[in-house]
Amino acid sequence: MNAIKIPEVVDHHRRRLFGIAAATVALAQLGAVRTSTAQGGTQTTLAGGTGSRNSFASLKQIEAGLLTVGYAEDGPADGPPVILLHGWPYDIYSYVDVAPLLAGAGYRVIMPYLRGYGTTRFLSDATLRNGQQAALAVDIIDLMDALGVEKAIVAGYDWGARTANILAALWPERCKAMVSVSGYLIGSQAANKAPLPPQAELQWWYQFYFATDRGRAGYAQYTDDFAKLIWRLASPRWNFDDATFARSAAAFKNPDHVDIVVHNYRWRLGLAEGERRYDELEEKLAKRPEIDVPTITLEGDANGAPHPDPDAYAKKFSGKYEHRLITGGIGHDLPQEAPDAFATAIIDVDKF
Repeated sequence: MNAIKIPEVVDHHRRRLFGIAAATVALAQLGAVRTSTAQGGTQTTLAGGTGSRNSFASLKQIEAGLLTVGYAEDGPADGPPVILLHGWPYDIYSYVDVAPLLAGAGYRVIMPYLRGYGTTRFLSDATLRNGQQAALAVDIIDLMDALGVEKAIVAGYDWGARTANILAALWPERCKAMVSVSGYLIGSQAANKAPLPPQAELQWWYQFYFATDRGRAGYAQYTDDFAKLIWRLASPRWNFDDATFARSAAAFKNPDHVDIVVHNYRWRLGLAEGERRYDELEEKLAKRPEIDVPTITLEGDANGAPHPDPDAYAKKFSGKYEHRLITGGIGHDLPQEAPDAFATAIIDVDKF
């Protein structure tokens, strides 16, 4: 049987190598190549993306765990899986220009709507609309099981980066490698009880707003205006147009969106209960476990959202690791603002 399978593996590997080579050429055509200093050596990255693609070829739906998950998919079905996870208040369109680059390199690219976004729905009306960190991570494990994905490269920013961190920390056997914007974001209710310096607290103004009934009502009434304000504050040099924002804002029409967002931020402050089913996972996460899967962390040079200094989390990655600063006015939604740099990091971390 081995003699039969070996040629298939060799052919697949060769096809993937050709794909990576082709993607490298495509990446080079997207922007000027420049060199940046990263931990572990000198890396070649690429400046800004073209933002030329407007939609995904198709959206799919699958039952997974507590949800029916809406997701976009690109690339060959038999390619190495990559799962790209979005943040708040954004959606899968953060990856609309990343996906074809990775698909061209031979990867199977999976981009799910998180609970509370897009076409993802709860299977039961009785399920708590829970936004705690462990719940979002279990959703992705359930999705991988439903799709038959044993192991994947995981990548994300904001909520998506935290979810990727948790997957890599608690289920390393399911993660081939990771790309994480703003590094290590695993938290706990206990840690969040500690006050921050005033300037840092100011950056979290919306978290305190959501802690109030007025804040919940305000977010429900002005969801799009709120999200657009966050986009501008988090990416002050990103000149997105109305069509780009509207494309993502459609995902906030999800009937569970407000509940999930408000619960997420209230849970962080210990103002809302989680679910007992996640207690054991949260106990492990509260210890801030190290991550030993191969990792590249990224940071934009104009990220206006709260984010840790790279030196503060470097030691949390005990495996092969690099950090890259992406320059050129890149803000919080790094994959959408610099898709070529993000795709390059995924291709590079796969070689670790």
